[in-house]
Amino acid sequence: MAEPQQIWFLTALEGVGRRVVEQVEEFGYYLALTVESVYWIVFGVARRQPVRISASFQHMVEIGLAGLPIVFVLSFSIGVMLAIQGIHTLKQFGAETQVVLGIALSVTREFGPLITGILVAGRSGSALAARIGTMTVNQEIDALRVMGINPVRYLVSPVLLAMLIMLPLVTLFADFAAMFGGAVFCKLELGISYAAYWDQSTKFIVADDVLQGLTKSMVFAVIIALVGVANGFMVSGGADGVGKSTTRAVVLAISYIVMADMLFTYFLTL
Repeated sequence: MAEPQQIWFLTALEGVGRRVVEQVEEFGYYLALTVESVYWIVFGVARRQPVRISASFQHMVEIGLAGLPIVFVLSFSIGVMLAIQGIHTLKQFGAETQVVLGIALSVTREFGPLITGILVAGRSGSALAARIGTMTVNQEIDALRVMGINPVRYLVSPVLLAMLIMLPLVTLFADFAAMFGGAVFCKLELGISYAAYWDQSTKFIVADDVLQGLTKSMVFAVIIALVGVANGFMVSGGADGVGKSTTRAVVLAISYIVMADMLFTYFLTL
């Protein structure tokens, strides 16, 4: 007869194995959604089933224009925070004027895309999961299939297209807002004029720095779109299930964004 410790170990091992299998299956589902969404974006016109451009424009407005005020406020605050910490640290070495370089590189490479991705995941990712989850609970997804409408082409591809277009643009806006915040504090604290701040920033930044941030933002766009819609499609259990799926979509999207940012930073700075 097995001892209690052995039974506990086998039960724990079984639980871990089940979770691993579930995660692999979920990752496969994300990958399948990505491939099918890109297929409809590229080949939809040839098959006379194009992606709904009007829906993509609507999502662009929701993702980009509607979120610009909060993006500006938080990015501006990040720029001020970087300036405060940078000046405080560099003052010990008498090199506080070099804070401009730190702000420029940190914003374009890291904080611009990261803050934008997290904000869009919180706003649009949760909205996607809630919207599609409600459609799933109300059997509207099944109704689309009965009518011969592919749910991925109709619901997912427009969102993915809108994310891929708008997130890099919003990231650029966040970069400028954060650098403006740094410029305001540097002028107040160090007396650096806005023109001198901009000249130093553009002298230090190269195209690769900006492209690194924009590349990250496109990866974040795919993560937000696919995690949001996938959790919406997987909803079960009525209104309570929609709430849980929405929360799960936001947590997963932000977690994946941070992990993807870590991997990008490691490999792009080798």
